[in-house]
Amino acid sequence: MTAASTTHLVLIPSYNPGTKVYETVSTARQHWNPVWVVVDGSTDGTAEGLQALAAQDTGLRVIVLSSNQGKGAAVLHGLEQAAMAGFSHVLTMDSDGQHPPERIPAFMAESSRQPAAMILGVPVFDASAPGLRVQGRRISNWWANLETLWAGIGDSLFGFRVYPVEALRRVMRTQPWMRHFDFDPEAVVRLCWRGVRPVNLPAPVRYYHPEEGGVSHFRYLRDNMLLTWMHARLLIGFLLRLPVLLARRALGRF
Repeated sequence: MTAASTTHLVLIPSYNPGTKVYETVSTARQHWNPVWVVVDGSTDGTAEGLQALAAQDTGLRVIVLSSNQGKGAAVLHGLEQAAMAGFSHVLTMDSDGQHPPERIPAFMAESSRQPAAMILGVPVFDASAPGLRVQGRRISNWWANLETLWAGIGDSLFGFRVYPVEALRRVMRTQPWMRHFDFDPEAVVRLCWRGVRPVNLPAPVRYYHPEEGGVSHFRYLRDNMLLTWMHARLLIGFLLRLPVLLARRALGRF
């Protein structure tokens, strides 16, 4: 069994993911120790199933929130617990099987080499990826790179990534956003503004169909409206910070 890391942990926010979560968590545990799951008010019975797994595995911890609060809120809860336990970095990944657990060691190793950076997964899509989702993320990526003066964000939406715990906690404590689907892109933009450098690594992604156990909570209209509002406020923040960002770029610090 892999020795437990005292600095880096895998953090998996989970909301009604269906049975795929058990495969996701078990495979993540094969590649890393420890793994924490934050159950975000799930009502599909997976909280109890995960707790049963954790009872047999000291490298797995399951944190159950009493109500659904959103992905970002679940991650923040995990961050606070991780900080209290002395961890410096978390690798976040989705619970629905889309993200590649076999890439965990490589991402953690890169984070250990560059602890001040955030290690961002850049998705490598296969034929299972919905064309509308692939095309739509290009728009969000363009805006995220504009808002950071092209600091090097390879993909703003892909949630398989390693964050420095304290940097992300400081970002999330200073404003009320980033608690739902807007978490991933807003996190990388605001961390870039604070000087946390993005490092990009490829990661394969797979979309499962419902008959394969796939569960999606993405709602096209609702979530794209949320992203539009997010980029509107980020653009305002970018314009207010532009003189500072330009000065940092000129000094080679951004």
